[in-house]
Amino acid sequence: MTGLTVVIVTLALATLAGVALRRRSGVPREVRGDVERLTPDELGTALGERATLVQFSSAFCQPCRATRRILDEVARMVPGVAHVEIDAESRLELVRSLNILRTPTVIVLDRSGYVVRRASGQPRKADVIGALGLAIGE
Repeated sequence: MTGLTVVIVTLALATLAGVALRRRSGVPREVRGDVERLTPDELGTALGERATLVQFSSAFCQPCRATRRILDEVARMVPGVAHVEIDAESRLELVRSLNILRTPTVIVLDRSGYVVRRASGQPRKADVIGALGLAIGE
């Protein structure tokens, strides 16, 4: 009986942890601590006039493809917003300095390159637009 109880409790806890992780995945969150700044040299391209959506991807990441489509669409919708995709495997020093742990990771920058929001996992379009509104100040 004790073994069965342990199995049931373990399954319940694992299920709760999975649900919690899934709900957090892709949701842009406020960056705590020192606010990081990314420069055009670090990104390998110019910043957007109003904001920049930076996506860290890897070659075989299926959610990265969907994230690319979402961010491209949002960048086309909002004037002055650029979308930059960075191959995480080829930019390991930048990945390590930003503590990127999974792909896709999306970082929303304001016009000066300061990190406003950050999301790990595939974001929803509405969440990206909301985070972008904070970066632009609207």
